[in-house]
Amino acid sequence: MKKNGRKELISIVIPVYKVELYLEKCIESIINQTYKNLEIIIVDDGSPDNCPQICDEYSKKDKRIKVIHKENGGLSDARNAGIDIATGKYIAFVDSDDYVSDDYVEYMYRLIKKYKAQIATCETQVVHIESDEENQEQFIENIEVLTARDLFYKILFAQKSDVSAYSKLYETALFRDIRYPKGVVYEDTATTYKLIEKCDKIATGNKKCYFYFSRPNSISKMCGFNKNEIDYIKNTDEMLKYLQNKYPDLEQAINRFDLYANFRILRLLLFTTPRDKKKEQEVFKKIKSKRMEVLKYKDTPKRDKIAIILSFFGLSIFKFSWYIYSKKTNRIV
Repeated sequence: MKKNGRKELISIVIPVYKVELYLEKCIESIINQTYKNLEIIIVDDGSPDNCPQICDEYSKKDKRIKVIHKENGGLSDARNAGIDIATGKYIAFVDSDDYVSDDYVEYMYRLIKKYKAQIATCETQVVHIESDEENQEQFIENIEVLTARDLFYKILFAQKSDVSAYSKLYETALFRDIRYPKGVVYEDTATTYKLIEKCDKIATGNKKCYFYFSRPNSISKMCGFNKNEIDYIKNTDEMLKYLQNKYPDLEQAINRFDLYANFRILRLLLFTTPRDKKKEQEVFKKIKSKRMEVLKYKDTPKRDKIAIILSFFGLSIFKFSWYIYSKKTNRIV
């Protein structure tokens, strides 16, 4: 755990763009980590607000902070810029409009070292801007050490972790020949599975250490279908095709995730103005081709089964039901 009597260096990469209202909370949560030997890399991606000044002020206060100022190139480009200069044995990512618990790094570092894993994960909790409150649930630790294949099964059935870049601690060496694709969104969908595939073991924890701030202008906030969703479709298809070839025994899990992805696209299409009814029917046709099969799987999540059942009543009932659900749960349409 220690090198020459000192804990190993861990790099934290924070891409920054137009988040001046949230940036300080994010940075404060990182500089106050219980794990102190950090290299904090803040990448100002050409932010036009006060973010560059905030970044520079923090770099004067804490010598662990390195700031990169660059022209706007998008989230992938900003993450890659941080990876390129990272010198830590391990690396993690935090989006600049989110924040983390004070043991975010230490919790996952402990899992990596204890179980000799290449990646460790924690759980994410969504915090809504209206309340800014965290659920205080009783924590009962449940650690699973998984192979890549077994983790893919759990991700595809929404049982454990996901393909987001955050809420994970990686061996930096995993990025030796991997970078996030530039110029696209949902870049983590195109990348995380490649990193997992390189691992012998992944230690998955269930402690909620990453807090995702749901806000109106969040990078991942979506209201209706737009051209960015093409990247989601493309990246998801590429991931599923790879997994289908590598792990044919994961057919049920792959079918479930494919159906989930199509439901997601359908929901966005239904709330887009003007409606693209041709595209809606195209996606709905894909859903109808798999819904009965996926409904029968024992590991299909309850929420998916409800969506499938509602889909039998047609698009109008499905849209109305989802609207009511999203209002009650503050879920992004």
